[in-house]
Amino acid sequence: MANTKLTIRRPDDWHVHLRDGAMLQAVAPYTARQFARAIVMPNLSPPVTSIDAARAYRERIVAATGPGFTPLMVAYLTDWIDGAMLAEGHAAGVFTAAKLYPAHATTGSAHGVTDVAHIRAALEAMQRAGMPLLVHGEVTDPDVDVFDREAVFIGRTLAALVRDFPGLKVVFEHITTEEAAQFVAAQGNNVAATITPQHLHINRNAMLVGGIRPHAYCLPVAKREKHRLALRKAATSGSAKFFLGTDTAPHRVETKESACGCAGIFNAPFALESYVTVFDQEGALDRFEAFASENGPRFYGLPLNEGTITLERNAVQVPERYAHADISLVPFHAGETLDWCFVG
Repeated sequence: MANTKLTIRRPDDWHVHLRDGAMLQAVAPYTARQFARAIVMPNLSPPVTSIDAARAYRERIVAATGPGFTPLMVAYLTDWIDGAMLAEGHAAGVFTAAKLYPAHATTGSAHGVTDVAHIRAALEAMQRAGMPLLVHGEVTDPDVDVFDREAVFIGRTLAALVRDFPGLKVVFEHITTEEAAQFVAAQGNNVAATITPQHLHINRNAMLVGGIRPHAYCLPVAKREKHRLALRKAATSGSAKFFLGTDTAPHRVETKESACGCAGIFNAPFALESYVTVFDQEGALDRFEAFASENGPRFYGLPLNEGTITLERNAVQVPERYAHADISLVPFHAGETLDWCFVG
């Protein structure tokens, strides 16, 4: 008989965009409702590049979510970042990790790293401090096809980085390709990856068939079907190298549905329902707790959460839109019916 309820240790989200200001107020409670902790991306304007900025942002998040949720702050790496400051922030419990955005790779990456050679001293300081590096893994060269940017990044940048800093913990974030899954699986215990719900559910047809569909557009973009299947295999494999990271990235409807629409999928309201549907379809419900609640904290060296949450096999319809004051948002799976619901 198929499972009708699934109770697991309370999960964490190891990759979120909570934005700031009115958007923070609108979206942060959705993440806090399902997750105990979350790695919060630092690509604000201006980006989070100092200890004081991270502390202040953390306070704003806590004010927006209330008790019971712990934001884990991340430093934004620039060409001029000070490694000693990163180590100091990590030792003080302010920075959980630091994020490498190749310059101009995605939203809010204009101040990102132009060449990894510029941050070698910072990476050495992080390696000594035991501070994880989170990597947006895409090249930005104009001669590289957008669908090939992740695979090319592995050969041009990531393989050498992992080789040159063998003691550095590296999270290859929101992987989207078979090549990325294979690369992570072949590395030692210091290399892991997060996988989003959207890249488990959709391929690039979702963006382009039947018209351009901006709410299926994110970066890295969804790829061919073979890559989606490879990610599903990796996520449900039971390997401790892969764990939950939604990359929820909200944008107002008017900025998504525009002549130059923003990249990002807002999946926070039904994140766990989306993930557990995949594990159910793959016959791997027994492996969901490790992916959602155990692999991430163990990689980061953090304690597992004590509480539990329950998901129930019961149809739930995802709203077409969410409205908060003057902010209108279209969620992932908008208008669809999912087979599982979050009980609490």
